[in-house]
Amino acid sequence: MMKLAGFGLGLRTPHYEAVLNEPHAIDWLEVITENYLVPGGKPLDYLERIRERFPMVMHGVSLSIGGTDPIDLEYLAGVRALAARIEPHWISDHLCWTGTDGRNLHDLLPLPYTEEALASVVARVGQVQDALGRQILLENVSSYLTFHASDMSEWEFLREVAQRADCAILLDINNIYVSSVNHGFDPLTYLQAIPKDRVRQFHLAGHSDLGGHLIDTHDHPIVEPVWNLYRTALAHFGAVPTMIERDDNIPVLSELVAELQIARDLCHSHARQAA
Repeated sequence: MMKLAGFGLGLRTPHYEAVLNEPHAIDWLEVITENYLVPGGKPLDYLERIRERFPMVMHGVSLSIGGTDPIDLEYLAGVRALAARIEPHWISDHLCWTGTDGRNLHDLLPLPYTEEALASVVARVGQVQDALGRQILLENVSSYLTFHASDMSEWEFLREVAQRADCAILLDINNIYVSSVNHGFDPLTYLQAIPKDRVRQFHLAGHSDLGGHLIDTHDHPIVEPVWNLYRTALAHFGAVPTMIERDDNIPVLSELVAELQIARDLCHSHARQAA
């Protein structure tokens, strides 16, 4: 399998036909894992057709790597089977917890950044990677509260998880910006603390500004401060495979491709300046 590079989009149902039939500049696609953990049906049929033309990565939302319930081995078996079917370049999920006592809360909930939580996450990542037979990527989530118990920063926690568990990082640039505004930290400090050799992918997205805080809603175009932070990330990490997420108020595919072109142009501009 060739190394994944370039600029992608999150594959969403309204774009199935356009992705297959319209001309566009999309290098690869990210699919939401849980949407395709079924034995058949129309979405899986589209996925089979689309994966013949585009490289793919899988992105999960319910691993709950930071939870306290036992890892769901039946879920992991489904993930592994889907991976065998579509051959993704990698599988990612979120550094968070998503439920307790067998209930999925359908949200990406932040962790207390403590040594106890760190040890638990590292052990659980090892279990997941063993079950899947591959290294995974973990994504930083946006957050709206902090825990008094935390004795390290989010970026220190993410760095330690990646290094101790030998996993990779999906760095969400928008989430860093959203959390930096909500919690009052310098997003550049976050970027500079993340080891370059662990970052495999960037996410870009829009968010909602509610005045006193920002919410990671994926329903708006990317704002200029996030583009500026992406410029800094390019300078720090180099050309990392980058994609845009859009989950609500989804425009026609051509609008997202035009936004993706901004990321491509910024990356190419940085490469020329660095040459």
